[in-house]
Amino acid sequence: MSYRIGSGVDFHKLAEGRDLWIGGVKIPHHKGAVGHSDADVLLHAICDALLGALCLGDIGVHFPDTDSAYRNIDSKILLQRTIDLIKKEGYAVVNIDSTLCLQAPRIKPYVEQMQKAIAVIAEVTERDISIKATTTEHLGFVGREEGLVAYATVLLMKE
Repeated sequence: MSYRIGSGVDFHKLAEGRDLWIGGVKIPHHKGAVGHSDADVLLHAICDALLGALCLGDIGVHFPDTDSAYRNIDSKILLQRTIDLIKKEGYAVVNIDSTLCLQAPRIKPYVEQMQKAIAVIAEVTERDISIKATTTEHLGFVGREEGLVAYATVLLMKE
């Protein structure tokens, strides 16, 4: 068997008047992420980890923010297209481990929904999707609620 591991990271600025999408789930909050797409920081980090595992570039190569086709696109579509690329290479997801860095809101009530949304697309079980969160104890741009960060690590297996 052939295994590949990949890691990804994504950052997005937060602003008033935007929806906050994390892990494919809309989370009520007074600020939302700013980006060309729906700015789902977690799904973007996962896409980068998947692409990186197979040396396929990054999310900007496949879904550039200069292309109007991706303007306000649902990041679940980007994740599905990334999974399709992985499958085309003959690989499948074994598991995904991720960490969100954000001061607010608390995401614990939404983690199961996120796991389900990601698991369906990645064709794994919800137990194969780990989503953790931490604050930065009010330090830095994350602590000041100016932005949020997501890290993801994936393990792929040759089918």
